[in-house]
Formats: sequence, C-alpha cells, structure tokens
Amino acid sequence: MPAIHLLPDLLINQIAAGEVIERPAAALKELLENSLDAGATDIAVQLEGGGIKLLRVRDNGRGIARDELPLALMRHATSKIASLDDLQQVASMGFRGEALASMAAVAHLALTSRTSSDTHGWKVDALNGVVGEPAPASHAPGTTVEIRDLYFNTPARRKFLKSEDTEFAWCEEAFKRIAMSRPDVAFSLQHNGKTVWQLRGQRTEDRGQKPSRPLIADGLEERISALLGDGFGHAAVTVKRGAANLSLQGLAALPAYSRSSRDAQYFFVNGRFVRDKVASHALRQAYQDILHHQRHPAFVLFLELPPEQVDVNVHPAKSEVRFRESQGIHQFIFHTLQQALAVPASGRDARAPAQQPAPFIPAQQNMRLGVAEREAAYRLWEVQTGIRDQGSVVSSQLSERGGVATATCHLTPDSFPLGYALAQLSGIYILAQNSQGLIVVDMHAAHERIVYEKLKTSLDAEQIAMQPLLIPVSFYANALEVATAEAEQDALRKLGFDIAPLSPTQLVVRAMPALLKQAEAETVAHEVLRELREFGASRALTERRNELLATLACHGAVRANRILSVTEMNALLREMERTERADQCNHGRPTWFQLSLGDLDKMFMRGK
Repeated sequence: MPAIHLLPDLLINQIAAGEVIERPAAALKELLENSLDAGATDIAVQLEGGGIKLLRVRDNGRGIARDELPLALMRHATSKIASLDDLQQVASMGFRGEALASMAAVAHLALTSRTSSDTHGWKVDALNGVVGEPAPASHAPGTTVEIRDLYFNTPARRKFLKSEDTEFAWCEEAFKRIAMSRPDVAFSLQHNGKTVWQLRGQRTEDRGQKPSRPLIADGLEERISALLGDGFGHAAVTVKRGAANLSLQGLAALPAYSRSSRDAQYFFVNGRFVRDKVASHALRQAYQDILHHQRHPAFVLFLELPPEQVDVNVHPAKSEVRFRESQGIHQFIFHTLQQALAVPASGRDARAPAQQPAPFIPAQQNMRLGVAEREAAYRLWEVQTGIRDQGSVVSSQLSERGGVATATCHLTPDSFPLGYALAQLSGIYILAQNSQGLIVVDMHAAHERIVYEKLKTSLDAEQIAMQPLLIPVSFYANALEVATAEAEQDALRKLGFDIAPLSPTQLVVRAMPALLKQAEAETVAHEVLRELREFGASRALTERRNELLATLACHGAVRANRILSVTEMNALLREMERTERADQCNHGRPTWFQLSLGDLDKMFMRGK
C-alpha cells in the first residue's frame, strides 16, 4: 500500500479547478464577480472559441498593486475576508480565494492591473501554476485577466467540454446573470470578434449618489428587457415588498408568458444568482393556482437580507445558499409573489400585450380593468332604451334568435374593461365588445376561476354556504366511500356538504355548497369522498386544499352548451373584473382574449 504523502501544489489547484472552474462559463462568472467586488462600473468581455481558446475580462475597478499581483494568483489568498466573523457575514461576491489560482493551474493566465495611484500597470504571467515576476505594462486604471487554452494541461478534463457554440451559450448565460444583477454597471460581450451585447450602465455619477451594491431599482426594467426581450417586461408585474430586514423586488411574468423550460428564471440573494430549494419551492407554490402544470414561470427576483442570515459558503461555485431561518424566508417569498400575481385584473397597470401576436391572432392583454360595481350593474342590459352609467352610453337591444342572445352596445373609453356581451358562440364562448374591440371569453374557464376563488375565501373564513337540495340525491357507493362519509362528517360540513349513509351500499346527498349549484351532486360527492379517503381530512383541508377546491370548482362551473342570457353573460364579465387571477383558469389556461379593431381592420383589409 503506498505511503501517505502530500500532494504537489499544482495538483491541488488542478483538483480544485475541477470544482470551481468546470467550464469557461464558470471562469467568466468568477472574473465578473471579482470586477464587481473591485468597484468596476465598466466591464468588457472578449471570448474566442466559446471561451476555450480565449477568455479576457477587462474592468475599470480599483486595480491591484504591484506587490500583490503574485499573491492574487495563490490559493486561499483574498482581500475580502480575514476572520471567521467575516465569513459569517460575507457581503462581497467572492471570498474563497480559489478562482484565480485554479485558473492559473489549468490555463495560460496573464494578469495585468493598475491602481489609480500608479503611473503605469504591471503584468504577471502564470503557466502550470508557476507565477512569474511582475513586469511593467501599459494599462488604464483597472484590471485585465486573460485566460488562454483552458485545460490545455489536463486533457481528461478538456474532453468533457462541449462544442464551442455550446460553451459560448453557457458563457453568455453567465454574462446575462451578472449583468442583470447590476443595471448600474456597463457590460459588453464579444465573441470571435463580433459584439454580442453592449449594455449601458446607469452610472452613479448620473444619479449624483454614492455607489452602493444592490442598486436594483435603478434601470432594472430596462436592463431586464434588454437581456430577456420586451415581451418579458410587458408580461410582468412588479414585485416589491419589504418586511423587517427582508426585501424582495423584481419582475414576475404572468402566466401568458409561461415557458416550456426554466430558461427565464433568475433568483438572486444579496445580488448573487443562486438556485435554492427553499426559494424554488416557494416560487412554485405562488404560481400553482394560475399556471398550467406543464409550463414554467418566468421571473427576475432579488432577495435582500442581512449577510449574517444567509450562509453562502455551501458550494465551491457559490451557487447555493443556506438560510438560517428558512421557513420564514419561504413564507415571505411565497406571500409576496402570491400577492403580486393575485392583483385582480381591475387593478393591474396597463402594459403592452404580453406577447406580440402573429398577424390576426388575438392576444390576452394585461389591461387596466376598472373595478366593477358590486351590486346591480347588470340592470343596464334589462332595459330596451339607452341609459347613462359611469360616463358610458349603452344602447341595448336584446333579442333571442335561434336560442342565441345578442346585444348592440355603443361604448366610450370609460366602459367596463371587459365590455358588454354581444352573443354566445357554440355554447362555449362569450363575445363581448369593449372600447378596444372584441373580447372572446371561455365561459367555463372564467366561471371556474370565479367559483374557485370564492370557495377558497369561504373555506378560509369557515363560512361555506350550504344549500339543501329540494330532492336529495341517493347513489350507489362502495364500502370505503360509506366508511369515509361516516368518519369525516366534520370535514364534509366544513366543505359545505351533507352526505350520509342510507345503507351499507348507498349514500345520500342532502345539501351541497351553494357555489356548486351547477354541479351534479353524485359526481361531486364521489370526488370529495375520494380526496378525504386518500389523504385524510387534515391534509385535504390544508396542504391539499387548493387541489380539492379546484376540482370542485371545475364541476361547479357553468358547462359548455348551456345557453346564457345577455344578462347572465354580463354578470359573468363583471365577476371576472373583480376576481383575483381571473386571467387564467385553475389549470393555468387563459380565460379571455382581446381582438382589437386594428386587427379586425387588417382581416377585412379596410383602408387598403
């Protein structure tokens, strides 16, 4: 058996490089963070061959003094922490002192720097972990790190690198994450001599303020739109909330902008991009009511908290964190985002369409919907003559032709945002007219959301109204269902049901939630008993509450092919305008679309 011996420094650094610098993108991330820690306001990145052949980062930061240049390339050498107390409240992006030494061990590295007090710069070269002596060099104040031929001396590691295009894509993603977190800093990215990104920073001197690290609010939306596209900015709601020493702000896209992958999810803790299980779970829960299960939300969110409340020394790449009060952080993120996404359609800021539609394709928009009257706004459609209401003149002519209700309305910009019902199409869609043009509503999906939100509110208040059935409904039930009905009477009553055994093989429904009057009693009874049997009353009424209520709401919503009167259709539109999350049904599908007059004019080639 070989004797125990110390590993050479070069081998130690090469092993560390496998953890810290797994690919060019990881090296780029470390260098960009160093530039930010040095106070840079302008950072330029140049890549060749996806960063494998060349990776150069130049900044205008504080620079490194001549005597410290060789030390900067040594392992565990850093200016950012000096004691355990510093480690427990890290405020800088970097702190481990491993990145540059790891790069020097697996690439040709040149470090050139100049401080503001020097008349010229100094340069050191490193090859195979051997650092040369500093030599004079021409350089503006700041630092340039140049890495060539990554993993040239560790072919086993190099063969795991992907194609140049793939490695560049990873580098570009790392660049975007850093650039997104600091809209006050100017960034540029070149690849093979071609400029890919040129981002202007909002300089601190422009604001007349002293520099500070977070700087999240300044130019954030502009920077995000530049990096993720205008579609994201138009589809997003602003998230901003502070409580005690916690702050969460940024942008969260509405479900209309949902993605097939997680490629547009950016979460930062104290300016550092991380993937954290606690935060990820809270974010998924906040979207679960409004997003289709096969889609993924998009967001750019920044959590700020005291450094001592989060441990960033969890992973060599600093991509994971551990919160000291994880449950409190989870609840704070969940409730903040849920409230931001739950703003009723009537209260949202007006933005452009969430996604630019293809020609003649309607788009669901984030419209400024005015709060509808809670009482009898519907009497507008019960008259045959014009009535002035809230500044809009409505002339309604109601008729029943072939079982289809129609109405003619003259609208002003102050009309109800979802407009006034015109007709019902195929027993599925409501056609309405608003000041912008035509609204198309999926009546079942919209009513499903309305019933669902009312059920949640009623259950939370323990006030689900129970409605006795004029004729009780009896049906065959298996032994498990009968046993469940006997054992879970309290839970059933909390949910608004009166279900009791008639015999060992028969149950009777004597009362149901008033909100489910559209539902078939036997079908709904089977659903609620199945949920109680499989998960128990405690889980069904707590962690499974939303799934259960969503199922009940689906059964209780108005069904397809039911003919609605114009009054009923308008009542549904008004309910939508004051219901949270009314843009999507319980499964995350859209409930309505807008087709503008301009779109209609294009269809019919008016003005051509």
